Amino acid sequence: MNAAVTEYIAHAPGEQQEIMKAIRALIHQRIKNVIEDFKWGRPVFRLKKDFAYLQANKHYVNLGFYKNVEKLDDPDKLLEGTGKNMRHLKLRNVSDINSRLLSDWFAIVSNE
Repeated sequence: MNAAVTEYIAHAPGEQQEIMKAIRALIHQRIKNVIEDFKWGRPVFRLKKDFAYLQANKHYVNLGFYKNVEKLDDPDKLLEGTGKNMRHLKLRNVSDINSRLLSDWFAIVSNE
């Protein structure tokens, strides 16, 4: 665990802290040997390359994906963004976290 990531999460508002703690734990459960970095003012997760990030905003947490977004099955149109390789998901409550779906997405974007 990266101390800067822990500090970033600790300074977020309560609901956002809980969301980020849950996502962080899910990433570590799903992706073996994941590395945490703190880049561009936010937590970033990588193996050989960056694959996901967390960003606290006023009323939600962005969970962003850096690559392989075209391979993500998103029938409910949860992903936002128009970048060539990046998309993000807005999480407003811990109940917004679909662990099964996100586990699948983490495997895809990390090239596991």
